[in-house]
Amino acid sequence: MPLPRTPSFRLTGKRALVTGGSRGIGLGCAVALAEAGAEVTVAARGQVALDEAVAEMTAQGWAARGVALDVTDLDAVRSFFAAEVPFDILINSAGLARHSAALDTDPQDFDAVMAVNVRAAYFLATEAARGMAGRGGSIIQISSQMGHVGGIDRAVYCGTKHAVEGMTKAMAIEWGPQNIRVNTICPTFIKTELTKPTFDDPEKRAWIESKIKLDRIGEVEDIMGACVFLASDASALVTGTSILVDGGWTAG
Repeated sequence: MPLPRTPSFRLTGKRALVTGGSRGIGLGCAVALAEAGAEVTVAARGQVALDEAVAEMTAQGWAARGVALDVTDLDAVRSFFAAEVPFDILINSAGLARHSAALDTDPQDFDAVMAVNVRAAYFLATEAARGMAGRGGSIIQISSQMGHVGGIDRAVYCGTKHAVEGMTKAMAIEWGPQNIRVNTICPTFIKTELTKPTFDDPEKRAWIESKIKLDRIGEVEDIMGACVFLASDASALVTGTSILVDGGWTAG
């Protein structure tokens, strides 16, 4: 009797684009893909952090390059994709959070968060999908557990991540016949430079720790396995869904 064979988690020969990839979760995703054999293009706005990240990755012998790109500039995004060989993998980790009570929401903050978390995410996916048409690929949005629940002072942020979850499902249906898979990774609070102020607040940290059933704070490394899984053939039948890396937060 022939035995089934485990699909490969390797990404050798694949071209990957990671936006927001110069730090935090995005950098973790870029490293994970490069370690798995992908040729990784790291895109971010900040040139200094971008250069540092790519230098450290190439020093490990991995295939990586950096591109300065503002994902909210649709013309720049379209020009970038038009000049590139099609990517096999897109991981969009670019994101923005400006928290406030719903009654205190500044319209400028609302527009800024929507521009990055929804509009840019939407059109990054469509541009990547154009190149993947007829050859397949994997599009992964770094969403959030807040795309499945609500949170205090996070009405705008939650709204953007719920939108990402919805458009991911619709895109997965539309592009499935082209063998383009579209999924999200939904982390809980992960220890990064951006979340440091939250963790430094004893009251907020206690609230977070009370919700995470595994009784520890998330690390960037906790996201990396899910990233490789969704990018690889190991998830060949996975589309239109979310991997919740939330320590049990949304379980109840």
